[in-house]
Amino acid sequence: MDMSVFDLFKIGIGPSSSHTVGPMVAARRFLLENAPLDDVTSVTAELYGSLALTGIGHGTDKAVLLGLMGETPQGVDPDAVEDMLAAADVDGELRLLGEKTIAFTRKQHLVFHMAENLPEHPNGMRFTLARADGSSASRIYYSVGGGFIRAEGEEAATDGKPAVRLPYPFNTMAELLGHGVSSGKTIPQMLRANELTRISEAELNQGMDRIWHVMRDCIQHGLETSGQLPGGLNVKRRAADLWRQAQGGDRANQLPHDALNGVSLYAMAVNEENAAGGRVVTAPTNGAAGIIPAVLKYYAEDCKPVDPITGVRAFLLTAAAIGMLCKRNASISGAEVGCQGEVGVACAMAAAGLVAALGGSNAQIENAAEIGIEHHLGMTCDPIGGLVQIPCIERNGMGAVKAITAASLSLKGDGTHFVTLDNVIETMRQTGADMQAKYKETSLGGLAIHVVSVNHAAC
Repeated sequence: MDMSVFDLFKIGIGPSSSHTVGPMVAARRFLLENAPLDDVTSVTAELYGSLALTGIGHGTDKAVLLGLMGETPQGVDPDAVEDMLAAADVDGELRLLGEKTIAFTRKQHLVFHMAENLPEHPNGMRFTLARADGSSASRIYYSVGGGFIRAEGEEAATDGKPAVRLPYPFNTMAELLGHGVSSGKTIPQMLRANELTRISEAELNQGMDRIWHVMRDCIQHGLETSGQLPGGLNVKRRAADLWRQAQGGDRANQLPHDALNGVSLYAMAVNEENAAGGRVVTAPTNGAAGIIPAVLKYYAEDCKPVDPITGVRAFLLTAAAIGMLCKRNASISGAEVGCQGEVGVACAMAAAGLVAALGGSNAQIENAAEIGIEHHLGMTCDPIGGLVQIPCIERNGMGAVKAITAASLSLKGDGTHFVTLDNVIETMRQTGADMQAKYKETSLGGLAIHVVSVNHAAC
């Protein structure tokens, strides 16, 4: 498959890869595809399905405006977003790609079709522009999870990169394991070889190190920041206060499981940052962005590796391989398969990555990934108020602990296991297909409607 580690791990902003990052990319892409913009008189954005139902809580409206302004998820300053949007609302106009100013109001030019889906994916959007000569252009895009987008009719998510010939091509775990047997290489070694067909070794290492640094900084900022999350639910940030309590406690009387509590707090810190619209890394999505950073920090600090840099790189390459398989053969979109495709996949990626970093075999890596997904099968995506807060933040904390448990179980065995990763990915796909739409990131079922005391003003 023609996917890269940097497709699975993208630096962006919260709160959602499918509802924030993807729409921002799509809005900008639409304008770039229709340049020049000198004679554009109006632009309209229409949101459908899950993007409409949970778009306000997920910041889709803000993301579309930012994308039309020319901002990118990796380049926009999270601290400047609210001021930029407020200025646009006050002025009643947008500066398209920073070049052409047009009249624009959310009420008139940003339309939510909550009762209608577009045919190819639950996360659909249509952009239309008009020109001074009376002509117009329109195109539909889909945000398919993890910040990936595709235009209507495109076979797969794309960023315009040409296909390359890989030394170890794979579309299933069975194929990747087969390459390992014939070549004698580990999964991270094979993924590295594939990446080097696209970029230099220095670029690959620098890119992965950058991903880890952003993840680590996100954890640290989350562990230092208290207060209340935006959106109207009045959810308090807990990671920082709980972390201070843990650090100030009596170390001599700590229980063995306190180390895992720390891992949970790492993950929660990231997802509180995500919920606040901060800088995060999709891993593979924003809704599940805390699991891999938490387990990576656990590896780099608590496991005391001799060569942590090499281990972190092996972790990321291996985790990416699992994410690629899940994306290709099922989905990483909560709107398509529920949270099993987000937290479940992130847990599998983290478990596999940890096994690889600790020197496990290819069979043990597969075993860990399979355990990680298997015990999230059927998990719904039911955010209260359409916000990536409840139950999303705690689910990341639990997912990180499950990943470590899965890795431990795998490493204590010889790699022999009954259910293959390919089997469990296909099971996830079928389970998602059978799941009712109200349980797939629409906030029409599950916890989203059964917590009656919540303030639904944000919906």
